[in-house]
Order: sequence, then structure tokens, then C-alpha cells
Amino acid sequence: MNKNYEPKPIDTNNVVLPAELDELVEKLARNVHDVWAKSRIDEGWTYGEQRNDTLKQHPCLVDYDELPESEKEYDRNTAIGTLKLITHLGFKISK
Repeated sequence: MNKNYEPKPIDTNNVVLPAELDELVEKLARNVHDVWAKSRIDEGWTYGEQRNDTLKQHPCLVDYDELPESEKEYDRNTAIGTLKLITHLGFKISK
């Protein structure tokens, strides 16, 4: 294990995404949640009202629409960060 690891994410703070990507952000956020949930379920996790690592229970193992807004925002921020990086790297996003 390299204990000197220093993360150096690419700075995308100056990237402004066009409003027409809002729909894509939401679809990506929903998929981010589904990928996370599937991996948890595959590891034996189930729904529980409170997170319990010993019992492998998590309150966010629900459909995206049932998530608290704070959790949806976390997934949206992941999607936005990905789209900003794609844009920063010079790729074009089109439908």
C-alpha cells in the first residue's frame, strides 16, 4: 500500500454545463444509484431503516425516487462531475 498517495483530481470548477444536459444529469444520477445499490445487494446487503454494517443493512437500498433529496444530490454531483470532466477533456456531448 502506497501511503504517500495524494489524489490530484482534474480541476473542472470553471466548466459550466449547458442546461440541456439537466435531463442527462438526472438519468446518470439514477444510474449511479442503481449501480451502487446493485453492488451492495450483490454483496449481501438488504434494506434497513438504519445503516448497520454488521447486518449489512442500508436505508438507501430503495428506488431512486424514494431517496431523500440529500442522497439524490450526492448522485447528481457525481454525474455532474463526470460530465464536467468529459467536457474539460474536450469531448462533446450530443444527443
